[in-house]
Amino acid sequence: MQEESGIESEDNGEDIKENNLLLNLDNKTALLETVLFLESEPQSIENLAKITKLSEDDITECLECLREKYTNVDSGIEISQIIGGWMLTPKKEYFSLLKERYGKKNEGRLSKSAIETLSIIAYSQPITRAEIESFRHVNVDNMMRLLLDRKFIKEVGKKDVPGKPTLYGTTDEFLAFFHLQSLADLPQLEEEEEKRFALAR
Repeated sequence: MQEESGIESEDNGEDIKENNLLLNLDNKTALLETVLFLESEPQSIENLAKITKLSEDDITECLECLREKYTNVDSGIEISQIIGGWMLTPKKEYFSLLKERYGKKNEGRLSKSAIETLSIIAYSQPITRAEIESFRHVNVDNMMRLLLDRKFIKEVGKKDVPGKPTLYGTTDEFLAFFHLQSLADLPQLEEEEEKRFALAR
């Protein structure tokens, strides 16, 4: 029975590949859209190709079709590239109206102090705990524990100074949470703010 089950599973995979060869671009795009709807994490083009049994070229073409489709004003969602993967996300202008109800649970629990600490790390990384405290003029032990627990920050090395203090930086979870593709997508600081954050380095 086990052998038969394995053969059937393998055949089904081949069937999917054969069926996909017969799909037109609209069908392939719909298939990809379904996968993106069902997946809760960003998916790379390679992963999407494995899931759908489509070629990576097909995936790239379908992503462009979806991007164009979601530019319509009657669409409340869009396709976003986040930390190297693709996923469906609500359009910012509509999500902001519904954020109180549908916002991520952890987001509402981030205090002003936690957000300020996270901002210092994001804009000044790699940075030590002492440098953060020098910037904020308060003890940040609790905030650091909170951000480490949420996996928004992590240890990224040791600073080459006496005592070798730990350096901290942001994580992929941080990027995903704030819908950023990379740190380059962080909001641009005004000149005064940039000088303040530079002092923390």
